[in-house]
This record gives sequence, structure tokens and C-alpha cells, in this order.
Amino acid sequence: QVHLVESGGGLVQAGGSLRLSCLVSGTSGTIFRINTMNWYRQAPGKQRELVATITGYGSTDYADSVKGRFTISRDNAKNTMNLQMNSLRPEDTAVYYCRLGHLWGQGTQVTVSS
Repeated sequence: QVHLVESGGGLVQAGGSLRLSCLVSGTSGTIFRINTMNWYRQAPGKQRELVATITGYGSTDYADSVKGRFTISRDNAKNTMNLQMNSLRPEDTAVYYCRLGHLWGQGTQVTVSS
């Protein structure tokens, strides 16, 4: 059974950085490598929104609100996807989720204080 587990969330001051990770277990490295993966976030009272995407080829795309501040990457040797978040703002506060196909992680809380 495939599981996605996020880690790396926490409390940080505005302007700070955090690095989120998503470990994918229960699947082969090939399945991990060829699939597009995403980071989403959901703030209280708001809809879940797409933050960043990385394809199996390594192509990336970002929401306008995080371009230039967030970087998505993947480590195929470790079945891990990462999200480096710099210059964090209070409006980045949300639960962050990773996604692989129809599978979702449980989420990790990111709180940015002003």
C-alpha cells in the first residue's frame, strides 16, 4: 500500500524559511520517478490550492503567489519530494499536502508569524 508522509512543517517568523519533505513508501522507484507530484495548501476557511508541481522529467510550475520564493524538487533515489520555502509570509500559513496521482499525504502545518 502506498503512503505519502509529509514532514518539516512548523512555526517560523515572516521572512524565514522552511523545507518540507514528502516521503513516498510502498511503491517502486520507477513508479515514483515517472509520476507528476504536487504540493497543495489549505488555509483555514479557504479552498485547497495548488502550490507547486514537478513532473517525472523534472519540469516545475508554481502558483504566482509563491514564484521566486518556493522551490520544488525530487530525490528519486530516496522517493522523496521537497519544497524549499523562503521569504515566508503570514499568508503562507496553511496545512501543506503532497499529492501523487489520487493519493494524498496527511498534511503538515506551516505557521508564519508576523
